Amino acid sequence: MAKVEEYRGCVIPADLYYDIENQVWFRVNEDGTVTVGVTDIGQARAGKIINIRIKAPGKYVKKGKPVASLESGKWAGPVPADIEGEVVERNEKLFDKPDLINEDPYGEGWIARLKPANLERDLKDLVTGEEAIQKQKEYIEREDVNCREERAQISKKYYK
Repeated sequence: MAKVEEYRGCVIPADLYYDIENQVWFRVNEDGTVTVGVTDIGQARAGKIINIRIKAPGKYVKKGKPVASLESGKWAGPVPADIEGEVVERNEKLFDKPDLINEDPYGEGWIARLKPANLERDLKDLVTGEEAIQKQKEYIEREDVNCREERAQISKKYYK
């Protein structure tokens, strides 16, 4: 099991690649595909996810363009693909239950799997390991995020 750090209630796995500013994570899978999702920090800041659109399998996503878009009660925006490639699978469960992203952002709440066009090039623009943990902590401080408090607000507001 890879190292996982928790900071101000936010879970930060060290084995993922991150786009810190957009709070998107990428996991390189054994078969060469890449799974994309929203970080714990990202889901906490967005609030309860109520709608999602994900590009269909077979669609090609250019680097930096959205692979999906999310909508919560207080936010709507893109999930950019910092890794360019073809969508090979999307998490169909999210269409019925988009708040899986809130409940399990690194597991059941994954968004899509891509077949990367140039993985080596694209990974250079992302951070991983100790550097990622450090940069996520800096982001949490700068944006004053507390995932534990945000999670409590989400459940209090929507799961009465």
